[in-house]
Amino acid sequence: MANIVGVRFKRAGKVYYFDPGELELAVGESVITRTSRGLELGRVVIAPAQVAAGELSEPLGPVVRKAEPEDIERARELEMKTGEALSVCGALVKELQLPMKLLTAEYNIEGNRITFLFSAEDRVDFRELVRRLISRLRVRVELRQVGLRDEAKLMGGFGRCGRPLCCASFLTEFAPVSIRMAKEQELPLNPMKISGCCGRLMCCLGYEIDQYKELKGLLPKVGQRV
Repeated sequence: MANIVGVRFKRAGKVYYFDPGELELAVGESVITRTSRGLELGRVVIAPAQVAAGELSEPLGPVVRKAEPEDIERARELEMKTGEALSVCGALVKELQLPMKLLTAEYNIEGNRITFLFSAEDRVDFRELVRRLISRLRVRVELRQVGLRDEAKLMGGFGRCGRPLCCASFLTEFAPVSIRMAKEQELPLNPMKISGCCGRLMCCLGYEIDQYKELKGLLPKVGQRV
């Protein structure tokens, strides 16, 4: 058996699993974990539990320790520092005339690595941009391209319902959504009415689709005598 704990790094972000070791952790506690990007600050959202070792697809990264007040303050300082890094990167993107939209950036808790997230219609050759960023910021730099749905999740906003976007509020992962779902619910197939801010079909089309299918199997057809 192996011990695991679920940790989230962003609001409505994906849950990642780590090895808590001998630490006694509770939901809501802040922890320092070791990831591929170095040490990162996260929050426990799934209490430690045991699972069969065979169920793990890959070795788990460790929870290094519980976060200290100094770690929380450090994270705030780095978040403020991110604005300066974004300004530098934005100026370089403009100078190099790269066809990309800079979205946000994240430092790891050690402050020795920064990841820039951007969107673009096609693949972008950003090797020169990375070289210049390393020279200016004096840290390790990673650029990651994201899709339109991820862009909406990162930037936030409001849907046509008037509420904050589901993806930025509580959806941790994107489920497949198809035009068939709109047809099953007899919704207008006008793309303007069933698409979200990201330009893709609204995630909420899938919320009640199972109930619609079940009811259609129970209710009489239109015009059918009962």
